[in-house]
Amino acid sequence: MAERFTTREIDVRTGSQEVVQDLTQQCGSFLRDVAEDRDGLLNVFTPHATAGVALLETGAGSDEDLLTALRDLLPADDRWRHRHGTPGHGRDHVLPALVPPHATLPVVAGRLALGTWQSVCLVDTNVDNPDRKVRLSFLG
Repeated sequence: MAERFTTREIDVRTGSQEVVQDLTQQCGSFLRDVAEDRDGLLNVFTPHATAGVALLETGAGSDEDLLTALRDLLPADDRWRHRHGTPGHGRDHVLPALVPPHATLPVVAGRLALGTWQSVCLVDTNVDNPDRKVRLSFLG
């Protein structure tokens, strides 16, 4: 079977608050359209300097715990040299060093092979940019 590469960009509205936005359903929908019961890899990438992609449990508090930890590590205050935008925005530009803007995940028989409690999430602390892009790419 020949390898094939398929990609799609999705729009994600994160709003004006810090968020951990679950993308797992969008990833599954994309794979249903393109993976055709094949094994391969799904790459999730956000082309933004102030957002990241993480795998974590959602809905049980871990998503808010992540945002709290990021606030502790990267306070929204005036310590940052990068100073445009809302006060403390420079910390948003450090976020991708801790939460990278990409993840590559296994696909088995056309389905995302996540652990029981894992979700694919966009992590966005930048309240100045409410509209995001995420590129989903399947190789298989």
